[in-house]
Amino acid sequence: MKSKSASLIRLKKFQVDEKRRQVLQIETMIADFERMAAELDQQIEIEHKKTGISDVAHFAYSTFAKAAITRRDNLLTSAGDMKGKLEAAQDELAEAIEDLKKVELLDAREHQREKDEQAKREQAEFDEIGRLRYRR
Repeated sequence: MKSKSASLIRLKKFQVDEKRRQVLQIETMIADFERMAAELDQQIEIEHKKTGISDVAHFAYSTFAKAAITRRDNLLTSAGDMKGKLEAAQDELAEAIEDLKKVELLDAREHQREKDEQAKREQAEFDEIGRLRYRR
């Protein structure tokens, strides 16, 4: 029983660690997308100052700025999508942690039960020794 519970605990800890890595990876991706979008915002602003045209509908609007706006919008959309995935991953992490806690609690109860049974057996042995001595 001990090896099964120890294996189960190791499995649950591995699952928790894996979920934590997934959450961290998604958070990193979101931060990267947002950082790249901010850099594109700066480049767009520089392009606006350089050309003097900030109206996207203007016929002479910078092609670079248009492309940068499209890339920025795509990055922000991707970051938004990843935030949904982040919430799901965080929920999965919370569930994995809860499962680990349950398994650890059951293991602790089993160990306590085994200790109690061992103490009862020892007490019964001591009682038997005491009875034998009393009879002599």
